[in-house]
Amino acid sequence: MERSVGQDLAAVARISAVPAILQVISETTSMRFAAVARVTEDSWTACAVYDRLDFGLQAGSELDIATTLCKEVHLAHRPIIIGNVSEDPDYCGHHTPRMYGFQSYISVPVYRTDNTFFGTLCALDPLPRNLDTPTTLPMMESFARLLALQLEREEAFSETEAALTDARATADLREQFIALLGHDLRNPLSAITSGSELLLRRSENPTINHIASQILSAALRASRLVDDVLDFARGRLGNGVPLAVSQCDDLHLTLRQVVAEIQAAYPDRSITAYIGALGSLRCDRDRLAQLLSNLLANAVAHGARTGRIEVVALREGDLLTVAVSNEGTPIPPERLQGLFQPFWRSSDEAPKSGLGLGLYIAAEIARSHGGAMQVESTEAAGTTFTFVMPLAPDQRS
Repeated sequence: MERSVGQDLAAVARISAVPAILQVISETTSMRFAAVARVTEDSWTACAVYDRLDFGLQAGSELDIATTLCKEVHLAHRPIIIGNVSEDPDYCGHHTPRMYGFQSYISVPVYRTDNTFFGTLCALDPLPRNLDTPTTLPMMESFARLLALQLEREEAFSETEAALTDARATADLREQFIALLGHDLRNPLSAITSGSELLLRRSENPTINHIASQILSAALRASRLVDDVLDFARGRLGNGVPLAVSQCDDLHLTLRQVVAEIQAAYPDRSITAYIGALGSLRCDRDRLAQLLSNLLANAVAHGARTGRIEVVALREGDLLTVAVSNEGTPIPPERLQGLFQPFWRSSDEAPKSGLGLGLYIAAEIARSHGGAMQVESTEAAGTTFTFVMPLAPDQRS
């Protein structure tokens, strides 16, 4: 379906990483104006702008396409890089630099994931800048690919939301989206993660390091969402979450590491852990770590901000139990049965990040281990989610 410029403008505005991308471009190249532009055969529209020059453009501003170099990028399907207009044989007499008063300029094409042309990622400055470096063009092209992936994600979600008229349509369309998330996002997200980590190791600029950390965090969060949706698909097809079962002698250390990571991510929350000696047992260590992480994330999201969160992991007789409790408003009894359903949210719950799959995946991990999830919620005791797994006869204490 062909999208209007207005729809594309709104889609870019919803991508939280765009301001950080433009700031990184500006800081890295020393060019004080950077923008994402939607470019067609007859229009140029600014979708997002980072402006330290008071250039006069903002999101939604339009330029005559004939006055821009982005028209040439569109026609030739190749980047334009000019470090010094006055010394550039191709552009020293061009009308565009004279009209807009710039000496340095870079513009790379942005293609949607179906290879159709979206627009450009561009930057300029009235002063000459050294753009002939090994990293400038690859950085710009990487950000252009990231932007395309984020656009695809925003467009897919907005189209999905518009089409969701009932619960069956919701499930069907989200399942169709699995192919995009699993196949088309894994490799690019890995490249973005690696690039962000490389930038963090090599850059000594605190501003760039901070922004690179934000991009890395967003990429890792997106990767977790991909994993969640794929796990959902496997569970929905009846095969259960796949396990890599092996003999595990230090599950207690893994669970303590999960608690430490969540506590580090939320230093203002009170999390206590009582993890006993769990001995040797056959399980998928990483999946049980994922189960505990999902339960803790749920407790952080829904528990009282000043309340205590408690983790208890014990091996007693023929059972392994892992429980996560949080204080806060109890869950009404009629809603308890729906907690482990995919995409489930209560009717009065405010929108939150994520897909609503955490508890469902925890229940699927429990089922794949031959165990089950249980939940209790009362005013006096708070809410407790408990994973119970029966142990094989040769593993019992």
